[in-house]
Amino acid sequence: MLAQAESIEEAIVFSTSNRTEFIVWGDPTLAVNSILRLLSSEYDLKLQEWNSFYRLLDEQALTHAFRVSCGLDSMYIGEGHIARQFALAWQQARNAGCTGRHLDAVLRKALAVRRRVRKETEFVSHLLSAPIAAVHLAEQVLGTVAGKNVVIFGSGSMAESAAQELSRRGPQSICILNHNDNSALELVFKLKPQSPTLRAGAFEERWQTLALADLVISATASPGFTFTGEDMKRLAIARNSLERDEAAERTSRKLILIDLALPRDIDPAVRAFDGVLLYDLEDLERAVEPRRELPRLEGRTIVLPSRRTDLGRENKATEKDMSKRIGEAEAEQIVHAEVHAFKKELTLGTVPPEVTALRSRLDEICRQELESIRLEQGPFPQDQDRLIASVGLRITNKIAGTLARDLRNTPDPRAAKRMIVNG
Repeated sequence: MLAQAESIEEAIVFSTSNRTEFIVWGDPTLAVNSILRLLSSEYDLKLQEWNSFYRLLDEQALTHAFRVSCGLDSMYIGEGHIARQFALAWQQARNAGCTGRHLDAVLRKALAVRRRVRKETEFVSHLLSAPIAAVHLAEQVLGTVAGKNVVIFGSGSMAESAAQELSRRGPQSICILNHNDNSALELVFKLKPQSPTLRAGAFEERWQTLALADLVISATASPGFTFTGEDMKRLAIARNSLERDEAAERTSRKLILIDLALPRDIDPAVRAFDGVLLYDLEDLERAVEPRRELPRLEGRTIVLPSRRTDLGRENKATEKDMSKRIGEAEAEQIVHAEVHAFKKELTLGTVPPEVTALRSRLDEICRQELESIRLEQGPFPQDQDRLIASVGLRITNKIAGTLARDLRNTPDPRAAKRMIVNG
């Protein structure tokens, strides 16, 4: 839908547990207005809520894309999931015919910059993802997860990482719960060889499972709460009943809830219940390892401490912490250098005005034909209507892309569009 909007030539939608961004190539003002109209019509975004978004243009947008790919803009600096999510978003956009040579080049370069950072710095030796941080936090609160009963809501990559990390620490059991029981079974089948304590639970029987839990980690893609305050009332009754039948040392058992989802899986109202500790992503960031802010690079060089001499002069920082900060600063320098080199490449092969005009005409013809089909054969179900529109868009992109390659040697800088990131 974005790629068909006014003044947007290419588009990628990039969504993770911590961000939703629209990366587009087009007119910097009209393209942003198109994004706003889409969010207003499809997701009921209010005008005043637009102030909560950020907009980055040109070099800022390039820098942001490279930093995100490298894990420099993550909640947990350097986390490993981000590159896979980045590549997946790009592939989905390409499959839908929504990217062309500009954003393809940007995303390809962003992943190349990540590879360079991994190869040339020690940044990657300190990778920390949200699921791993969640396990660290659980150990801080519980003392150990060994011998504990753990429940994981969800069966995606976050749930998988949490299950893998927990299985190394000897819990008594790890139960995977999901609204789709088959998805839970598939994850258990995948991880069972390395996680013998892992099992899939029936979602309808989740109350019995949760009554025995010491730790619950939730990481689903649900648009609303999967665990509400009313659910907690029901669970509290089940746990109290169970504790009356158990030994006295079990009666003061706490329940740790860690919510890794965005939007939230767990209703904050559960914090009102005795013995329940809820941590969301913001709590997790504060509790595990507060991030040290490095100065942003704006055409200047960060002076790094000598590895041999200055490390010993840091009274409060450990050698590991200093090494991490050095690796992060080195990664920032690489990103800064790559942005300056790449922005020149990106503007050299700008689409000629003839192709821009033709693309506009092709879009117009495509819209006219789609309207004719809708009038003659429609109305179509929403999914079919979008599929038909997507086919027309892909054909338009292929024709325009072929002509752009043929005329690449006659660039006209006046026709240049700009890269925009909205998030």
